[in-house]
Amino acid sequence: MTASLKGIGFMCLGVLCLAIGDAISKWLGEVHSPLQIIFFRTLVSLPLIALITHFGGGLRKLRTRRPGVHLVRGLIYTATMFCFVLGLTLLPLAEATAIAFVAPLFVTLLSVPLLGERIAPPILVASLMGFVGVLIVVRPGGAAFQPGALVLIGAAVFYALMMITARRYAAREHLWAMVFYMNLVPLVITAIALPWVWTMPLPWHWPAFLAAGVFGAGSMVFITLAFRHAPAAIAAPFDYTAMLWAVLLGWWFWDEIPDIWVFVGSTLIMGSGLAIAYLDRRTTLKRRPTS
Repeated sequence: MTASLKGIGFMCLGVLCLAIGDAISKWLGEVHSPLQIIFFRTLVSLPLIALITHFGGGLRKLRTRRPGVHLVRGLIYTATMFCFVLGLTLLPLAEATAIAFVAPLFVTLLSVPLLGERIAPPILVASLMGFVGVLIVVRPGGAAFQPGALVLIGAAVFYALMMITARRYAAREHLWAMVFYMNLVPLVITAIALPWVWTMPLPWHWPAFLAAGVFGAGSMVFITLAFRHAPAAIAAPFDYTAMLWAVLLGWWFWDEIPDIWVFVGSTLIMGSGLAIAYLDRRTTLKRRPTS
């Protein structure tokens, strides 16, 4: 098997882990607060990230001279996770996934005022095409519009801000240090808030909380391996296999069947994301909120 095929395989596994983790969070969200779900996800993920870091070069890679940067990124990530998990409880899984794909478009547009970058006309056209796709999925003002869509768009904006800070500081901080502190901050925040939102889990909820954290950490491992084996231009497009898993999981567990406009809008969003990834070679990966 070639390295590129291995990279594609790892990317597909990582995306599958993300989709399963999202489905579990959606199911848990029917009973529990998003804050409680985030607490358990990060509680399980953080030791796994530390373990991966240990075997990937040692815990010394978690050292940092920019705690303020990690605090800000952690706060943004907390807002991202809260909006996304809340949005999962308000919208069908496939529709929520489709809206989350708008995150790369916000990364592109916000990089202009925040990083001083220029957007080439073809990239601007691709971004506008993606927003047309979002409008088709969301349908503001129509009978099918749901306020939960705005929550998901908020998650995409927060995630774009987190990716922009990653672009700015990634060369000065180790990858696993950024991932570790990004998960540490929401763990602390949700732990403080937990007494006010706590709902005693039922016996079958405990393994679900554990699984959500394991799948979350597993997705990071597989996606990291994907980009070690294959160029970003080859591996990144397979992120969109998440839409397939979202449709299947939504139909299987909740009897959700997206209408034709969700597929039309999703196609435009994914097409614009692929076009941006192709045209903007500086960006190795622009992901969606749950990544």
